[in-house]
This record gives sequence, structure tokens and C-alpha cells, in this order.
Amino acid sequence: MFKSYLIKRRIYNFKSNKRAFWSLIIFFLLFVISIFSEIIANERPLIVNYKDKLYFPIFNFYSETTFGGDFKTEAIYKDIEVRCLIISGGKSQCWDEPEIQIEKINSNRNYNKGWILWPPIPYSYNTINDLNGAAPSPPDKNHWLGTDDTSRDVLARIIYGFRLSVFFAILVTFISSVIGITAGAVQGFFGGWIDLIFQRIIEIWGATPSLYIIIIVAAILQMNFWLLVILMSLFSWTALVGVVRAEFLRARNFEYVRAAKALGVPNLKIMYRHILPNAMVATLTMLPFIITGAIGSLAALDFIGYGLPSSYPSLGELTLQAKNNLQAPWLGFSAFFTFAIMLSLLVFIFEGLRDAFDPRKTFK
Repeated sequence: MFKSYLIKRRIYNFKSNKRAFWSLIIFFLLFVISIFSEIIANERPLIVNYKDKLYFPIFNFYSETTFGGDFKTEAIYKDIEVRCLIISGGKSQCWDEPEIQIEKINSNRNYNKGWILWPPIPYSYNTINDLNGAAPSPPDKNHWLGTDDTSRDVLARIIYGFRLSVFFAILVTFISSVIGITAGAVQGFFGGWIDLIFQRIIEIWGATPSLYIIIIVAAILQMNFWLLVILMSLFSWTALVGVVRAEFLRARNFEYVRAAKALGVPNLKIMYRHILPNAMVATLTMLPFIITGAIGSLAALDFIGYGLPSSYPSLGELTLQAKNNLQAPWLGFSAFFTFAIMLSLLVFIFEGLRDAFDPRKTFK
């Protein structure tokens, strides 16, 4: 009964903060869109109908010979010859006169033996596009946010980069929170020598220059997503220790905690059930700084060249291109608004979560 009331109170408090509530809805929609990036932005078709048989190139590998071609390598669906083979049912004329063949098929539906369903954005984050002019190219009907200096579609890279940044920040925040809350809870609850030793370790660890360590590791090992998550988590957890420790130091002398100890309740249960909920408000106050800091750190490392490899869709790399191509302002505007919208929404959401877990806010 009490848990049900507590959940209802927290939901009510969160919904009362309209800015946080609508930020959550907008961020959720953007995140769902980014989760299905391969369906929204891809250089492979979603569905191919060839001779009344359906193929799904977005999920499976199909060679060119599947559609009547000569090569056993994967079909390049944007090539006019491959498109001609698919919609004409594999006619040999497609190799010599594909344009004429496609015009004939379009003018006479009886010739049409297949069709291709493309994603809304027919480019992936690493697709090198054929442009009429020099790259980077300005926004047009084919590339809504233009292209970068290697002819890759900016909007496709933003969609994939948004997903990568959010997943990175969530993982770093989760790992850092588990370590930081555990360390702060142990320090604050037990105190004494445990608290003293932990404080000295944290002081030494907090003084370690994390950027230099990451640069050194990047020079020795091939940087990848999971290695960068581990490195960032190792230097982010200390931000939560101080606030959690202070809350546990304050709450461990409360009457209900002493009563629980007198009744023989295990320390772990007291820490988790009785003290931790009171410490959540201070903890949630720090989480926006961790999650936004993780996104900013990832972008900064990619900007200076010590982050993820160039094969990843990086928003930081987009920012670097904006700096190197001042004659292409659409790159700078795209990077700026992406970061501004993403970070603002996250801050507003955590602001609402802080209010939801605040025990001083009552449920009406």
C-alpha cells in the first residue's frame, strides 16, 4: 500500500513539472527514431520485390546474381544497372542501356516486374554520395542538412550519432552511479577508518588527470566504444560520492535507523530501504551533470581525435568538420542545435526526476 502511494506521488510530482514532462515525451520520440536508424536512414532498400518474391536487403545479404547480375558480391542497389535489373525482371539490356530500359518500364507498366522500397533517407552515416559539385554541399531536396567534407549526409550522421551519444551517456551514468552510490553509502554509513581510507583514495583518484590517461590509452590501444565507456566511468563515479556520503552520515543517526538496528535489521537492508531513498534527491541532482558531461566529453575527445574511430558516427567529428569548413555554416548549425536540444531535454528531464523523488513534495 505504501509503495503504491509512493509511486503515485512520484508520478504526480513528475507530471506536475510540465517542462520535464514534455521534455521526456520529445526526448523519447527522438530516441525511438534514433533506435530505428537503420530503417530510417540506410543505403540499402527496406524491401525489394523481384519476380514476385520479396527480399529484405536491410537485414540480409544478397549478391548481384540474385537479381540477374553477373557479380557474386553484394548488390549495389543505387547503381542504375541493378535498379534496372530489379524492376525489369533481369533483362540483359540493362547492362548496355539501363536509362532507356528504365524509361521504357516507367512508360509501360506491363514491363514492370519489380519494385524497390527505400528508407525515408536513402543514405547511411558512412555513405559516400555522388555530388554534382564539391563537398561539403549545402542543403537540398536530396540532403536536407547538406553533406560534410567527405560527401556523407549530415542528417543521417546526426540520427546515428544521437543514438550513439545517448547510449554512451546512459552506460557511463549507470556504471558511475552504481560505483559512486555504493562507495558513498559505505563511507557514510560505517564512518571511522573506512570513511577515512576511502576519502584519501578518492582524493588521489580525483586528482588524476583523466584526459591525459585517456590520451595515453588511446595511443597504446585501439580505441573502441566499450573501452571508452570503461575509461569514462572510472573517472566519473567520484562526483556522486560526496553527496551520497553526506546524506548517509546525516541519516544514520536518525531514530528510525537506530530502531531498525536495535531490531536486528541487517545493515545492507537499512542502507537500501531506509536511507538510500532519502539520499536519492541529492543523487538525482548530480546525475544531469554526469550524463551531460559524458556526452560533452565524448564530443570533445572526438573533436581532438582521441575518441572513437572515424568509422563511428560521431557528433564531435561533425563539430570538427564545422570548425574546418567555415564556408559551410550548415555544419556548425547542425552540430550546435543537436547538442543544444539533446542536453537541454536531458537537464529538464532530470530536473523533473529530482522533484519526483523529493520527499518534501506531497501527493494531493
